[in-house]
Amino acid sequence: MTNQTSVQNIGDVAGEILLAQPRGFCAGVDRAITIVEQALEKFGAPIYVRHEIVHNAYVVNGLREQGAVFVDELSEVPAGNTVIFSAHGVAPAVRQEAEARGLKIFDATCPLVTKVHVEVTKMRKEGMRVIMIGHRGHPEVEGTMGQVPDGIELVENVQDVDALRVPADSRVAYVTQTTLSVDETQEIVDALRKKFPDIAQPKKQDICYATQNRQDAVKFMAPQVDLVIVVGSPNSSNSNRLRELSEKLGVISYMVDHPDQMDPKWFEGKKRVGLTAGASAPESLAQSIIDRIKEIGPRNVRVLDGIIENTAFPLPKGL
Repeated sequence: MTNQTSVQNIGDVAGEILLAQPRGFCAGVDRAITIVEQALEKFGAPIYVRHEIVHNAYVVNGLREQGAVFVDELSEVPAGNTVIFSAHGVAPAVRQEAEARGLKIFDATCPLVTKVHVEVTKMRKEGMRVIMIGHRGHPEVEGTMGQVPDGIELVENVQDVDALRVPADSRVAYVTQTTLSVDETQEIVDALRKKFPDIAQPKKQDICYATQNRQDAVKFMAPQVDLVIVVGSPNSSNSNRLRELSEKLGVISYMVDHPDQMDPKWFEGKKRVGLTAGASAPESLAQSIIDRIKEIGPRNVRVLDGIIENTAFPLPKGL
């Protein structure tokens, strides 16, 4: 018994889990999930949601168990039912289709995504060609580019900027997806400014405060640890950016959205493990992963210093 105790004490002293601050849910995600939960409570199941409400399997499965039905197309929603648009936003054509089919609509688009929609519409009205920095196929990008019928182009990297061809007399502006890597986006912006010296920019950066804060927290945490675990689902843009960032900082990093996905071998010889969570990952999921790390790796937990977020967005009328 004495030997077991001493071994445990040695492990506790040697090993530590450092938690990034902030991590997990942002205000836009929290609002979107609350909209689905309150719609289910007020109107009863089923409540239809176009696309995943947020990009996290744990959250989506939990809402599905409560009666939410996730669909790819509005044609899958029976007429007269309630539909919720995901936090990533939709093009006006989607809203028009929903209205034409008599669907009751609740829009869970993050207000910070809506801000980008407004910018794009305004820029086009002023006669500018808009360049959007983002990831092709992402719902937020599709929703933003769908705000205008033409005059908007997508770039994903510096090479895309080099390949851009616009008329010489064009006035050009740019916007960005809200969940990008801050550093990589700056490289693309620099390339755009080099190519279009008079390019107009958003009044305030489009990358949202939560994305910025979580990336800054990883920059602070990564130099202090031997391994980084990012809690997030594979289709979560902001979670992928956190993993990529910590890897660029020279730390082995893995992204998981279930405790069983972790391999005990990852933790061999690792005294300090850092943990963060993407903006769509709930704290309850992060805690279950922390509990699993305690079983196979370090046991002491310490929350690092960082920004305390208190942003909140109001719910739509009718909820």
